[in-house]
Amino acid sequence: MKNIFIIILYSIGIHSPLNAQVEYKIPEKVKKILLLGNSITYGGHYVVYIETILTLHHPDIQYEFINAGLPSETVSGLSEKNHAGGKFVRPDLHDRLSKVLALTKPDLVIACYGMNDGIYLPFDELRYKKFKSGIIRLHDQIVKTGASIIHLTPPVYDVPKDPAYANVLDIYSDWLISKRYTSHWDVVDLHWPMKKYLEDRRAVDSAFALAQDGIHPNHTGHWLMAREVLLYLGVKNVAKTDDISALLPLYKNGRAIYTLISDRMNITKDAWLTAAGHKRPQMNKGIPLADAKKKAYEIELQIRDLLRK
Repeated sequence: MKNIFIIILYSIGIHSPLNAQVEYKIPEKVKKILLLGNSITYGGHYVVYIETILTLHHPDIQYEFINAGLPSETVSGLSEKNHAGGKFVRPDLHDRLSKVLALTKPDLVIACYGMNDGIYLPFDELRYKKFKSGIIRLHDQIVKTGASIIHLTPPVYDVPKDPAYANVLDIYSDWLISKRYTSHWDVVDLHWPMKKYLEDRRAVDSAFALAQDGIHPNHTGHWLMAREVLLYLGVKNVAKTDDISALLPLYKNGRAIYTLISDRMNITKDAWLTAAGHKRPQMNKGIPLADAKKKAYEIELQIRDLLRK
């Protein structure tokens, strides 16, 4: 009954004001930012967008972004009976989290889970409890290290023929948003802004999609994710933009810096995953972490040079 009430609130327009984003100021001590998530985070477009705009917007601040997203991963520890054609079960973040934190030593963690955690089935109370307990366990482990954590609600599930699973992610998102008020967590809502954008566009073009497979956002979807995070971090000029291309010309050498940041992430993400270890087969083996860090440093010098010009 509670979940039905939440959906009714949204449908009559009450959801939006309850879900107003707030602004978060990154503490001065934060230098290293770790991104955790599933294949959407591993794909990394939204990660690159966030890093690029923060770098251009605050050229005097140097953050190190570490993308440690792992495809197929959950925080719930759940997996479909025949996931990946029976080749492997979904990896559980908690099997690798301690090693990732020990290796990366982040000051701030940004975590995006939920898409895989309902394992693409209609709502079930036990699966819901598994998701909530997995998120709480993640939150508590991060806090114990002395780092801060920002949770992201899952992106929208873009399958018109499967409203049942879309509703699951509505419920999971609302619970995460509620933790702002019940536990004073830092939570950025990606889900409902993406859902509104999708519904508005689909009202004009019924074939419009943010994810061709319903799960993995396209570049527009990744930008919408990044946009909400950047707004949360106080970057106001991203509002009402549909992609990063409108912003890059506003900054000197913006396009070149974006390309360098993208190249660097593509080098380092597999190196970090390989060094920390994981149980997910069929992943690229990263170059030795020391070599990846050296290449990353060389790219950083190029970025800093462009920022000074």
